[in-house]
Amino acid sequence: MDQAFGKASLSDLAALVLTTADPRRKAETARFAAARWLRRDVAGLGAVAPPARPARPGKPELLHPAKMPRRKINANRDGRVALLHAIAHIELNAIDLAFDMIARFADSGMPEAFFDDWVTVGDDEARHYQLLDRRLEDLGARYGDLPAHDGLWEAAMDTADDLLCRLAVVPMVLEARGLDVTPSMIDKLRAAGDEESAQVLDLIHDEEIGHVAAGRRWFEHLCRRRGREPVATWRAIVAERFRGGLKPPFNETSRSRAGMAAAYYADAEPPADPGRAGD
Repeated sequence: MDQAFGKASLSDLAALVLTTADPRRKAETARFAAARWLRRDVAGLGAVAPPARPARPGKPELLHPAKMPRRKINANRDGRVALLHAIAHIELNAIDLAFDMIARFADSGMPEAFFDDWVTVGDDEARHYQLLDRRLEDLGARYGDLPAHDGLWEAAMDTADDLLCRLAVVPMVLEARGLDVTPSMIDKLRAAGDEESAQVLDLIHDEEIGHVAAGRRWFEHLCRRRGREPVATWRAIVAERFRGGLKPPFNETSRSRAGMAAAYYADAEPPADPGRAGD
């Protein structure tokens, strides 16, 4: 792959990730792109516009979030497969979210360290997908066997016009929500005797703390650049751009490790629509 793309720009490589439909190939391409950028074997940032929508395989069927079947985690293999499939879908979307951020906002005037962070996030998400894909295979299943929802990408499109809004919603709402819900999933998997799956989710949870931290750090950087107070700005953006609202209870320990002060999310009201993205 290296020879085929010569001295491509980072935006070229991000667009390549976004236009790759096969999930396994997408994850491999994301890791290739990350390795190229991190060793600076690229022709700068470039200026290739991302597609309006990332390429996707024919399966899974995408449903409205409210129509998704409920997952029940127990010793039953089907329940664990449903959970891992849902998380694999989130991680596949997260690959595209990271590389869309890179390509869409390549001309935003952000420092190289910003792109280092989001390339690293994209690489992590690809590795997470690969771990989940292998675990599904161990259980006799594969990604695409079950329906999934499109709420994550809808949230990305709701913030496509403004980097500050994208940072506020994707890492600081959606990924932070993962910090809240993953520990209970890990406990249930361990109670069901599925230690291998629990270890995969444990690793994902710990690395997502760094993703939330990156989002919070660059959100606050951009607020300073625009002369805006971060907490009030974040709350206003979430109220305007994230229709699902925030979902307590919050994992204050993991959020604190990400540097996300309780002032951001304290006194949040439960959402009116329980089927919104971020489940």
